[in-house]
Order: sequence, then C-alpha cells, then structure tokens
Amino acid sequence: MDKLKMHSPDLTEVNVARLRELFPGCVTEARDDQGNVRLAVDFDQLRQELSDHVVEGPQERYHLDWPGKREAIVAANAPIAKTLRPCREESVEFESTKNLFIEGDNLEALKLLQETYLGQIKLIYIDPPYNTGNDFLYDDDFEQDAEDYLLRSEQADEERRLLVANPESNGRFHSDWMSMMLPRIKIARNLLSPDGVIFVSIGEQEIAGLKLICDTALGASNFIGCISRLMKSGGAKGTFFTPNIDYVLVYGKDKTETAPFRMAIGQEQIDGYYNKVERDGARAGERYGEERLYLPNLDVRPNQRYWIRCPDGTWAIPPGKNFPKELVEGAKVRPTAEDKVWRWTYETYSQAKNEGRIIFKETETSGLVDERGKQCRYNIYFKLWLKDQQEKGKVPPNFLGRFENRQSSAELKALGIPFDYAKPTGLLGHFVEIVRPKDGDIVLDFFAGSATLAHSSMLYSSRTGINLRFIMAQLPEPVPEDGEAFHAGFADVAAIGKERIRRAGKRILEEESHAAWNRDVGFRVLKIDTSNMADVHYVPAAVNQEDLLGAVENIKPGRDNAEDLLFQVLLDWGVDLTLPIRKEAVQGKTVFFVSGAPYDLIACFDKGVTEELVKELAKHEPLRVVFRDNGFASDALKINVEQIFRQLSPSTDVKSI
Repeated sequence: MDKLKMHSPDLTEVNVARLRELFPGCVTEARDDQGNVRLAVDFDQLRQELSDHVVEGPQERYHLDWPGKREAIVAANAPIAKTLRPCREESVEFESTKNLFIEGDNLEALKLLQETYLGQIKLIYIDPPYNTGNDFLYDDDFEQDAEDYLLRSEQADEERRLLVANPESNGRFHSDWMSMMLPRIKIARNLLSPDGVIFVSIGEQEIAGLKLICDTALGASNFIGCISRLMKSGGAKGTFFTPNIDYVLVYGKDKTETAPFRMAIGQEQIDGYYNKVERDGARAGERYGEERLYLPNLDVRPNQRYWIRCPDGTWAIPPGKNFPKELVEGAKVRPTAEDKVWRWTYETYSQAKNEGRIIFKETETSGLVDERGKQCRYNIYFKLWLKDQQEKGKVPPNFLGRFENRQSSAELKALGIPFDYAKPTGLLGHFVEIVRPKDGDIVLDFFAGSATLAHSSMLYSSRTGINLRFIMAQLPEPVPEDGEAFHAGFADVAAIGKERIRRAGKRILEEESHAAWNRDVGFRVLKIDTSNMADVHYVPAAVNQEDLLGAVENIKPGRDNAEDLLFQVLLDWGVDLTLPIRKEAVQGKTVFFVSGAPYDLIACFDKGVTEELVKELAKHEPLRVVFRDNGFASDALKINVEQIFRQLSPSTDVKSI
C-alpha cells in the first residue's frame, strides 16, 4: 500500500520532469551532497538545445538580477513538511462555509495550497509591504547584513575592502524586498485559473522593481496595465511632491484567455446621461442616451467620409477640403490628413438608421458643413440604449479617483476594528466586478491584513447573487503594545482580520440582499504548523537498526489528533479544504466521511482496524480511502486491504499515512 508523501510538492522535481519530456538529453543523473542519486539538468546542453548556433560561454541578455535571486528561486521551488491544523473555536460556520482563513507565513500557505487549488483562483489581490525602509516580518532567510550585501553584489572583496567609491548600501533593502516577493508571485501564478487575474498594490518606492519581478514571474506578455489610485486629496507632506497616489499592477495568468474588463453603469450616469425614454416602436419605454456621430478629434479613416442627407434635403459632412463629387447618400471620398470623418462607416450608419437610432437636431453650431461649404443646419446623433450598454458593460479607467483611504478608515471605525492603511472595500469590490466572476469563483489575498478582500467579496455576493469564495492568508504579526489594537484586545494582525470578517458578515446579513445569495459569511480557520508526521516518515533511510523499534510509530507524539491528520491528508491528496466533513462511529472506530456519497475521501486513523470494517467502508465506493499505516489488526490484513478494495470498489485509491 502506497504512503502519502505529506509535504508540499517539490516544484524543482516537477520542472525537471517537464524539461525531461521536452529535452530528454538535457536531464541526466548525478549525486547530491549526501551521495544520493537524483535527476539533474545539464544546463550547457540545455542552452545548446535552445540556440540555433553553437553556444560558447555566458552571453549578455536582458534579464533582472540582484543579490539573493537564486536563493529566492530555490525557496520558491523547495518543498516544505508543514500542514494546516483546523481551529474550530476561531472559525465561523465551520461545517458549512466555503471560505478559508489561513494563519501563518504566506509563502508556506501558497505552497500548501498548490495541490488543492492549482489553476482554480479567479482573482488574486495583494497589498504587500511598500518597502519604505523598515525590516520585513517575512523572514525567508534572505535578509542580509550590509557587509554580506556588499560582498555578494561585488561592491567589496572577500576581505570586506570596498570596490566602489560610493556603495548603495540602501540597495540591500531593495534586494531583500525583491527576494521576498519573487517566490510568492511565482507560486501565486500556479494558483490562478487560465483566465485568472492578479492585482498588486504598490507605492512609488518599488513599482519599478515590482514590474520587473512580475514580468519575470508572470511573463511580460501577460501585463494588462497599471492603475493609478488617488489615496488622498490635499495634504502638505513631501519635499518635492505631495504623495497623493499609489499604483496597482495588473497581470493575467494568460492574457489571451483573460476576458476584457467591464464595469457596471452607475445610477448617477443613468440619471444624468441615459435620461431619455423611447416613445414608439419595439423599444418603447426603454431609456437611452445620445452621442454625436461626428467628433472633431477622431483619427482619419479611409471609409468614414461620406455624404448624409438631412430631413430638409440638404447634405451634411464633417468639415474638410476633400469632398465626394456626387451628392448621393453614402458617396465616399478618401480623406486627406486635413479632412474630418464620421465615427462609423456608411454601412454601420445605414443599419442604425434602419433601426430608428439616428436623430437629426436643428442647431446653429453643428460643426458640420453642407454641400455649399456653409454651416449645416443639423447635428446628427445616435441613440445608445441603456439595456444594451448594461449588457456590454463599461470599460474601466486606469485612474481611480473615487476610492480614497479615508473611506476604509470610516468603514473600519464603523466596525470597531483598529487598523491603519487598509484599502477601501469599494476599491477591491471594483476589481472583483471588472473581472466579471462566475458563481463559485475563488478570490485570494495572501497579504490579507484586515481582510478587506473577504469583506468586499461578501458584499459583492450579497448584492449580485454571484456567490464567491475567499481564501485569506495572514501572518500572526504582533501589534505594537502601545497601539490602539493591542489595547482593544487584539494580539496580532491575523486576529484583527478574523474579527473584521465576523463583524462585517454579521452586518451584511442584516442588510437587504440578493435572493440568490447563499448567505455564506463563515470561514474555516486553518493554522500552519509543522507536520504531524515524525521525521522517519520523510527520511526512513536515516533510521538506524537500533532505532527501528522506536520508529514503528511515524506520527509525532502528541500530534495524533484525528482531525489534524485528516486535514494533512486533504492537503496532500489535493482535496477541497472546504468540503463537508462528517464524523461517525463505525464498528467502534472513528471514521471521517468527506463530502457526500460517493465520498471524495473516507479516513480512519484508529488502531485495530478489522477486515469487517475495511469491507464495510469499501461498500461506499469512495474515490479515496486512507488508514494509519500501523492501524490494522494484523500484518496480513494490511497486505490484503488493497485486494479487498480491488474486489469491492476497484476505482478507490487506497493509501496510508
């Protein structure tokens, strides 16, 4: 019976396997530092495979580099022997919710989520540290002292003698920050769905570095845009400029798969622009707005300069020097650089006219000319039906002036949550809206802070009936003991985020909501911890003969809580961490049934499992079943378990821990 590996995937092994499929001659066998044989990449041969000429030595190329980058890449790929332990007492609606709050380091959280949520996240939003010079709380062993930075960046030799006259010692903060960000962005990309999008807030200190990191990790071709956001209006701080804006970089997992962004038409625009009502015809009673068919700043286009006949028999055309020779409706002429044109081709205009969408209005300032070259009596408009525009949506701007930080301050104050520098729910709700999510889509924030994205997604779901799921990940970063949050009873930032979700969810439930909303304002709290498995599970070859009797149990002492073991199995097997879990006593043993029948997983971690129990569980024909490796009543039964399932439930995957 195979054992579960019980650690996050080794992305280096995965990448080497992919390379082996493409270039089998570039992957060979080599011994590591411990003398173990493992697959290794022949990079010289790989460079040759990817070149159309002989490669001799290193070549200059366009790429981003800094001291610590290689270690950051290794850190992104390395597996970790960690787990997620459920915390029911801090959760809300643990049994029924589809949302998660993961407490712990976000790099570890991202690695642990790889199996379960690979390619499933519709939207990722993060608001990482802006790198204003303070030390990081995310200690990935990248932080260097100044001397180490100078040595590795070749500003000093091995004896610490300076090699440059004016070293940029502050640069180490940029290197540390980039080494912190790169592995997180790389792994986050794996979680995005093919049409998924990531939004990253950043200040001016690191926007250049972040853009290069995202180009490296996500692909420059997947860059969608940079949004400028008004943080605050007014203010007098700053030496050269008052800092009033920050930025949001936007990338797609695969830009060719990303649907165009669209936003809803607001009520203010409906009242101010779509303020006319159709009286006759098939669209009687519908609201519409009016747009001019001619705008003076349109680019010159060859098929969009032609005559239009007006109601009084005169002719209209945008001003210019080159006119069609014949006075015929739709007669065209190729415009010169000095000629103006209509918005549409004549074919599009003719179709709109047949649909009753064209309006002629008498005016003294039409901007058009008639056949005599004089001011035309009419201006020509077309109708924009509100219903049509609502279905299409509006293209969002890349400058946002309506989501200032003061809004988030008011929101948090209303909830009684003490937290500084949160983004407003309106901003994150706007990002959720423009990606046009579907029911069941997942949003993720792995720098969750006060959990604004969770709050925003619940608001969006309650108002639209499109039920989103959220995953928040936050380090339990201690709050200052002299601060407002500490005096309010919060020990760390993760506690603030969880309490905000509780209070916001309760308030949203009290408000009017969409009939299709599932009213899920709960979340399962999962805390990152060391593996439940003893070291012998991961390195059995390291056990000496005299240790064998003590190594029969491969679960750590004090870590055999059945539900903890279940969640580590769910992680390892890539099973949804929010599926319903039912615990039942079967033949005197505790058995977990995950999801509904046919069950995604059945697990029994008790000892003394009998053949009768195995047969009874096999009758359920689950997709997966797992037992404790030393949990069977006899060695013979342990050997026969797979045969029993092969007879009674041949499609079940059987494993042990």
